[in-house]
Amino acid sequence: MTGYLVFAIAFWLGAWALNEWLVRQHPKNPTTRRVIGIAVPVIFGITLLVIWECVVRGFAIPSILLPAPSMIWARIISSTPILWADFRQTFLKSVITGYIAGCGLGFIVALLIDRSPFLQKGLLPIGNFVSALPVVGIAPIMVMWFGFDWPSKVAVVVIMTFFPMLVNTVQGLSAASHMERDLMRTYAANWWQTLIRLRLPAAWPFIFNALKINSTLALIGAIVAEFFGTPIVGMGFRISTEVGRSNVDMVWAEIAVAALAGSIFYGLVALAERWVTFWHPSVRGGRA
Repeated sequence: MTGYLVFAIAFWLGAWALNEWLVRQHPKNPTTRRVIGIAVPVIFGITLLVIWECVVRGFAIPSILLPAPSMIWARIISSTPILWADFRQTFLKSVITGYIAGCGLGFIVALLIDRSPFLQKGLLPIGNFVSALPVVGIAPIMVMWFGFDWPSKVAVVVIMTFFPMLVNTVQGLSAASHMERDLMRTYAANWWQTLIRLRLPAAWPFIFNALKINSTLALIGAIVAEFFGTPIVGMGFRISTEVGRSNVDMVWAEIAVAALAGSIFYGLVALAERWVTFWHPSVRGGRA
């Protein structure tokens, strides 16, 4: 017990010192800065895993309460076909489809609301109300309407992603100042020209904010929806089933896959944001 805890403390102090040294470096080479920016969170994550492993082994914590990272990794390696089938069912089918449909519909309806003051005053309050509904209340209804397969999970994801995109896009479309709009009018620009050349570029930061929020909401919604009915495949189904069987290492393996998929998805959206909104002060500040 003492050996594991001493090693954990020593590793933590060494990693802390290394990260402190790295964050104080200010290299001029952009590649070196990028490597340091990646290395710091990686070292921090490895440190957490090492401490987790040592604490579990040092205190002899039962695996049913908290399995060690090595045990979870072994389960991931031995159950790769099952994890891939669950990932394909939940993420590739439910999350991606619902994310695209929900965000796309939210963006289109936001354009309609922008054209209609009646819709803006009538639909936005309803949208705020519906967005506050808990997913545990929506999911059973969608399962009853669309069946137990992945289309019902897509419906839940659409509902969860629609209104954040709607509200953020409407707010973003009003971000352009009155002076800028007046300037477009002096150029005899119509609504579409003003939208494409002025208002939509000004709204991109708000739109990408919704896209990043929805990247996590979509995964949470799909997994929770699978608790209320699904075929014998899917991340949510596997988590609820394996908890009942006390296979906690499999539960943590599913959580690890979901966390990795969600992080990569969020990262891709963030990279797209940097590419599209390269002119924004937050992006230019990040590059400086």
